[in-house]
Amino acid sequence: MKKAYFNWSTGKDSSLALYHILKNKEYNVTQLVTTVNKDYERVSMHGLREALLDAQVKRLQLPLQKIYFPAEVSMASYDETMKKATASLVDAGYKYGIFGDIFLEDLRKYREEKLSEVGITAVFPLWKQDTKTLLKEMLALGFKAITVCVNAKLLDASFVGRIVDESFLNDLPSTVDPCGENGEFHTFVYDGPIFSSPIEFTIGEKVLKTYTPSKKEEDSCATDDSVWDTAFWYCDIIPK
Repeated sequence: MKKAYFNWSTGKDSSLALYHILKNKEYNVTQLVTTVNKDYERVSMHGLREALLDAQVKRLQLPLQKIYFPAEVSMASYDETMKKATASLVDAGYKYGIFGDIFLEDLRKYREEKLSEVGITAVFPLWKQDTKTLLKEMLALGFKAITVCVNAKLLDASFVGRIVDESFLNDLPSTVDPCGENGEFHTFVYDGPIFSSPIEFTIGEKVLKTYTPSKKEEDSCATDDSVWDTAFWYCDIIPK
């Protein structure tokens, strides 16, 4: 079997991808990797408390390597830190990195190019599968998730802090991908067939946070039609 590490995001696509790869006899996953905001002690992008990440990992019964970043980090600094972290994985004998990405071609290309620099092959077990079918499969398998972040441009506050189920799927606007693959929403998985037991939590406050791109970032937009996603609803999930 091929020695592999898994890029764990704490969300539903990551959970489903890990479920499938653990059943795949081609890869032997013995390490999880997650990026964490060290200033706020929260999972990058998702805004999930680090304590809940730890609760997941305890139930997954796999070791976790956390890669810490400050709240403000340049792309160059991010790439440098990731290169050092992945190089250390190569030194530990890992040649394959597994991701839950589904159809974002530019993101896949970025991952493949950066990992190839250190000798790692990126693997995408959910690639190009129908996202509505994937979400329904996740629910049928018994995974349970709650939204922790939504793009305020596309979804209102009622969609954050909401359990992901058939009702949630039916209520999504037609412009939103069923798996939120374009970054429309992010989730926290608190139960499922890969966990030894459910994670207990309470739902905290909802907060609208805005992001202002730098002048350099604005100038890097490819076309005049480019639109920045600048506001996100977050729901704090509190471990019991």
